[in-house]
Amino acid sequence: MKRIYVQAQADHIESMFRGTPLAAVEEMIWNALDADAKEVKVDLVTNPLGAVEAVRIADDGTGIDAVKADLAFGNLGGSWKRSGGGTELSGRRLHGRHGRGRFKAFALGMNVEWRTTVDTGHGLFSYKLSGSADRPGVFDLEDAVSAPGEGSGTEVYVTNVRAAVDSLLDAGETVQNLAARFALYLKSYPDVRIYFNGLPVTPVIVQKRVTDYKISLGNGASAKLEIIEWKRKFAGSGRLVFVGGDGFQLHEQPSGVRSGTGASFTAYFVSPRFTALAAENALLMDELNPEVRMYLDEAKKVIKAHFIALGGEKSAFEREWEEKVETFSVEERKTLLSILKRSLKAR
Repeated sequence: MKRIYVQAQADHIESMFRGTPLAAVEEMIWNALDADAKEVKVDLVTNPLGAVEAVRIADDGTGIDAVKADLAFGNLGGSWKRSGGGTELSGRRLHGRHGRGRFKAFALGMNVEWRTTVDTGHGLFSYKLSGSADRPGVFDLEDAVSAPGEGSGTEVYVTNVRAAVDSLLDAGETVQNLAARFALYLKSYPDVRIYFNGLPVTPVIVQKRVTDYKISLGNGASAKLEIIEWKRKFAGSGRLVFVGGDGFQLHEQPSGVRSGTGASFTAYFVSPRFTALAAENALLMDELNPEVRMYLDEAKKVIKAHFIALGGEKSAFEREWEEKVETFSVEERKTLLSILKRSLKAR
């Protein structure tokens, strides 16, 4: 048994435990994908009453090298991914950069175990890392044992879960949110599979329509706007997502545009320029940055025009009529309907 200590203040580490359960699951999936996983399975373990008592995230990636465990778990802000151009085996683009992903697991529960198997070149070996939110920044590493016949990969097992994790029990809602978050990545790497409680997380199944637009700005710059309309409504819809030229999602915010029919959608705004703007923190400034404001204005115009063209935007006459009718009583509405029916018959 070896103990690893993170070189950071406890309160700083604890601040990374915060976040929604959905954001934590998303981060765990990204960690698996950054380890070259082709298949990631997220499962909720429930008790007889239906409440979540554990969360399991399993992948078939390269695992966590025990030799590098001190580097992977002992350093904060020095992730190997910062200097890496891509994943080790397949060269897929990396998501993590700051070495904070592992701490997001504690947003799901108080106790976390990383059960991992790695190929050392001399055979497969398995070991377990464990940590507790009660001891922020302290991880226990068990001695590695031979694992003949097994493949490499990692299983993150979270217990003593937080009450908010029950929000993930609506599998349809959770799958829809995850599909929106990983849409472009899954399109770029079609051999990758993600599952949540046995349901495939794929935009192909949950999307209704995909429309691409090329946006040209007055300064000569251009960008692609991809609008994905979803089959069902979900809490994270109506977002505008800034994406770099490599398909990496950099920033997201409300689009500020309604579809008119209440249709759920996500608009992906893609340009290599956004990577530089993100590095300058300009995307976070939103409309306070003149260049970002220019992009936002054009994107909103196109999104609005898109739904008007689809007939999703009600006319000024329809909106005015509905506002008037809303002030009528039930009996007044019945009378009005009766008059309209008689009028139609007379024609």
